[in-house]
Formats: sequence, structure tokens, C-alpha cells
Amino acid sequence: MSISRRTILSGIAASGLLAPVVASAAGADPAPAQAPAAAQKDKKILFVLTSCNKIPETDNPTGYFYSEVSHPWKVLTDAGYEIDFVTPKGGEPTAEGFDPKDPVNMEFKNNAQYQAKLANTLKPAEVVPSDYCGMYYAGGHGAMWDLPNNSELQNICGTIYTNGGVIGAVCHGPAGLVNVKLPKGQYLVSDKNVNCFTNSEEDAVGMSNVVPFALETAIRDRGGIFQRSDNFQSHVVTNDRLVTCQNPASAACVGYGMLSCM
Repeated sequence: MSISRRTILSGIAASGLLAPVVASAAGADPAPAQAPAAAQKDKKILFVLTSCNKIPETDNPTGYFYSEVSHPWKVLTDAGYEIDFVTPKGGEPTAEGFDPKDPVNMEFKNNAQYQAKLANTLKPAEVVPSDYCGMYYAGGHGAMWDLPNNSELQNICGTIYTNGGVIGAVCHGPAGLVNVKLPKGQYLVSDKNVNCFTNSEEDAVGMSNVVPFALETAIRDRGGIFQRSDNFQSHVVTNDRLVTCQNPASAACVGYGMLSCM
């Protein structure tokens, strides 16, 4: 993981402190995200984080991207929702991209309740899907290795969605969605407007020849209708209870997008 990549992604995350933009499924012009409505306080949202802490066959560290957890956490908990965390292996995951100048990062870091949860994430087998009204996949390059083929997480996601829940993902988090199927056998992303960290952004951070597959291409191959903004700009797409986002600049907006679908 190069210094230049971390610098670029940290800069993207910082830009997310500005007002995010949401694009609707119907093709309407993007509009500023709106404040959330009152939440159902008896429901919870499951955050999925990668357990991958090192890029395979290298010594380069990776993990979940910090602001892609802290910013939607802030939006959703402020609206009254409780958050649980799950990782493929359970236990404490590794973070990357922590910026102490980001006040939301610091609020999350200093929250003892949620830091305890983060240090003891659930294993997929410990998750009861009916407990959740939504599921959110955080990014970070590590997600590209251990989320796409995790059948337990796929089943949890499909169940929550089929039960009427909202699914969200940002940046590389949609890697966890590419193999999720619904009861009739169709891919979750098929025929839906979808967004993620783009192929051109992957080129720009020098990771196209490192990641195991091109995420944008995989979404297109699964029948997703791919939408995007220019490199490193905020872009969030909502379509039929699926909220997907391009990069760390969209991290807060995914929270607002999920709230708008609940």
C-alpha cells in the first residue's frame, strides 16, 4: 500500500465533510441529502467490515477504511439506530485511513460502547438476520479479498433484503454484494443502478494490478446498471432499498441514503 494511495484516499474522506450528493434510481438530477426522519429505535443495523489486514502475498497493510465506518455510524446512531459489527473472522478488525483531524472519527474513537463492540465483532454464525432492518458494507481494500465469496454473509444479506431491509455499501464495500443472490436466483445488483470505487479510481491509486478483480466490471457483469461521478467525487445511488456509494467522500451520505429507504 503506497503512501500516495493513502494520501489520496484520506483526501477523499476529508472532502466528504462537505454536503454529499445523492442520485435517485429514477434518473432524477442529483439532490443534496436530506436530514433523516425519526428512526425505529427497536431495530438495528449490521455493519460488515473486512477481516483482511494484509494484502495477500505482500507485507502491505490494509483493512476497513475508518471514515467509512465512523461517518455512517454517526448518521445512523444520531437517528436512533443501534449498530452491530460483523467480520468474516470475528474479533477486532484492522483499520486504515484514520484521520485524527476528522471530528467524526474522533467521536467514534472516543465512544467506549462502540469501541468495545468494534474490538469484539460478531462472526457470521452469531448473527440473527431478523434482528436487523439494514446491513451496511464498509470499504477499505481488504474487502476485495474476504467479502466477495463469504457465503454466510451473502445469506445474511439476502435474508435481510428479502425481509424488507435496506442494504448499503461504500467504495470497496460493494465487493460483498457481487455474489449475493435473492430467492429466485437473481443477483441482488442485477437490473439496479449501482455504484462503487470505479476502475479509473483504482488505476489512479495504483491498485488495478493488485486487487483480485475489477469491482466496477464485476458489478456490470452481474447485471448492475453502473453509475458514477468523476474520480474521487461523492456519488451515491439509491435503488429499491439498495444504497451504493463511490468512495470515502460519500461515507456520510450512505447513512442518509439508507435512512431515506427505511
